[in-house]
Amino acid sequence: MDIKQIQELVKLINKSNIGELTIEEEGSKITIKQKKDPAQNVVASAPVYATAPAPQAAAPVAAAPAASKETAAPKADNLLTIKSPMIGTFYRQSGPGKPIFINVGDDVEVGKVVCIIEAMKLFNEIESEVKGKIVKVLVEDASPVEYDQPLFLVEPA
Repeated sequence: MDIKQIQELVKLINKSNIGELTIEEEGSKITIKQKKDPAQNVVASAPVYATAPAPQAAAPVAAAPAASKETAAPKADNLLTIKSPMIGTFYRQSGPGKPIFINVGDDVEVGKVVCIIEAMKLFNEIESEVKGKIVKVLVEDASPVEYDQPLFLVEPA
């Protein structure tokens, strides 16, 4: 089972009243649990995924002091959001000393890699699904993110 299929299962579980789903396939076992609280639990006996329900609204946090000192952002009602497609750890660059994928003020195209999310020691490149200009980074580097959590605000082009 590939990561896209797992992401779709997580979406379906979050939209339903199912409390837990376990799938065993070719020696792999995946368990997806829906919890009442926003904490995540990951148990590894074989490849196992556990998830929480849709995340609570997280307070926006600037990624760097320079990002919070940017000029006034356009009205929030016309901004698009790039959200996390999975639970994991958010990284703005591919490794220490490597360039940051995207900064405030940069233009972003559909399909451009904007960050990496590490989940179960797998590094997943997250691509933009919108075109525009990055207005704000909502998550600090190397911090945990939930499924569907806003990562970036984008002014549409």
